[in-house]
Amino acid sequence: QKGFERKFEQFRHSYHELLKHLVSVRATFVPVFVLCSLGSLGLLFFVGQDFFPEINSDAMAIHMRAPLGTKLSESGKISQLINDEIERTLSGQVESIVDNCGLPFSALNQAFIPTPTVGTQDCDITVSLKDADSPVAEYRKLLRHNLGEKFPGTQISFLPGDLTAKILNFGLPAPIDVQIIGRNLNENFRFANRLADRLRHVTGLTDISVQQPMTTPTLRVNARRTYALGTGITESDIANNALVSLSGSSQVGQVYWLDTKSGVSHLIDIQTPATFLQTLNDLELTPIDKGDGNPNGQSPQILGGLSHIEQIGTPGEISHYNIMPVFDIYATNEGIDLGTVSREVGRIVDEIRPDLPRGSTLEVRGQAVTMNSAYAQLLGGLAMSVLLVYLLIVVNFQSWLDPFIIITALPGALAGISWSLFLTHTTLSVPALTGAIMCMGTATANAILVVSFARERLEEHGDAIAAALEAGFERIRPVLMTASAMIIGMLPMSISNSQNAPLGKAVMGGLLVATVATLLFVPCVFAMLHNRKKPETTVEGESA
Repeated sequence: QKGFERKFEQFRHSYHELLKHLVSVRATFVPVFVLCSLGSLGLLFFVGQDFFPEINSDAMAIHMRAPLGTKLSESGKISQLINDEIERTLSGQVESIVDNCGLPFSALNQAFIPTPTVGTQDCDITVSLKDADSPVAEYRKLLRHNLGEKFPGTQISFLPGDLTAKILNFGLPAPIDVQIIGRNLNENFRFANRLADRLRHVTGLTDISVQQPMTTPTLRVNARRTYALGTGITESDIANNALVSLSGSSQVGQVYWLDTKSGVSHLIDIQTPATFLQTLNDLELTPIDKGDGNPNGQSPQILGGLSHIEQIGTPGEISHYNIMPVFDIYATNEGIDLGTVSREVGRIVDEIRPDLPRGSTLEVRGQAVTMNSAYAQLLGGLAMSVLLVYLLIVVNFQSWLDPFIIITALPGALAGISWSLFLTHTTLSVPALTGAIMCMGTATANAILVVSFARERLEEHGDAIAAALEAGFERIRPVLMTASAMIIGMLPMSISNSQNAPLGKAVMGGLLVATVATLLFVPCVFAMLHNRKKPETTVEGESA
């Protein structure tokens, strides 16, 4: 302890000599420090902006969309091949893979599960990794390249994998959602595809897709009522026979068979086997009758003779936003921060907005919009915190000047936050802004220690320069203790794999520079402003 005290006293006297020099050149030092602090804020334009930082995790979510109309069995085969490619690419890192192909069991699941599944061609693939701190961003880059080469024609997109990312997207499969809202479905769909093509040229934007397909392969049976009435069959008979043949009788006429041995009733479902429906001709040979047992013994009719079957494309899913039909263009940022990508998306949307179909509207939603709103609120909160702290100190000090001297340390804190984010390659985010607000409080408290002691010394002997030097010399220990406790306490958080790592980095960087500003800059400002009240005179042995 004695050795530490001895070295600390040496450090304190060295600091005192440095402070003397800076106070003597305060007219130059103060504006240079202010300019450097304000100039450092320009680094925030280079760090990028995210809502919350992405963290490493042990889960990845992939959505696979095969060509529209692919059978469920074929989609399952493709998903198995994708599983093999994932295990080959991430050799030794995969714990398990779970596939979920086709539509959910109920409409409730379809409404509340955040998945872009719309038909049998869609599969959700959940990959569990062995390491909880796996670099999922690097894995996505590898998989996106390999899967794109091995499975052309199959759309691969990556969804939020961990729970935090899903919450931040508010149920959407991507952070950026561009919506075309209006009742003209065909024109809006064509416009959505043109806009999606424009967005595909944006650097850093991936997994761009129009969620609602309009070209799902469909067979439309157009009944020829004139022919049908000639045989005594109505359009309703044609529809019922086709429904029973294709979907089963359990939907229109439920029949049960009682097993007398077990006492269990079994539902009987009569349906044409898939092996007998391989071609359009097989469908046209579907028998049609009135469903009354044919008491007159008339010859059965066939579907192809009573109708015309045409191949068309129909909507795979029709979504609504505030009742109005909507097309969603989902996009994900990769390798570039969300703020930069969202600004480019907004620019393209503004350019193409005049080409919208008549009566339609274009909106950008998703995590990017929420991020901008949160930034505005947090920056407003930061400004309000500084203002309220200033007014509170004005009441306590009964002065407007000394509280102003105290808050002059805050630009240094903001400069430190900017440098810490820039040097650690950390984007600006909500946790970082929260850390900035926290840093303001500690930086202000340290500045109060120095200025309050300087006021006491000034009232005692009336020498502003001497008061500033004495305040820095006497208050260096509590200032360093307060700042060191906060910095050391934030160190584990700043190096952790968590959403709050930027908060710790912002607090540490801000307090490092704010402490320097408190010990060097604030005394110079105090000496400059208070010494102006009284002309400088030099007396032998002392200065005033």
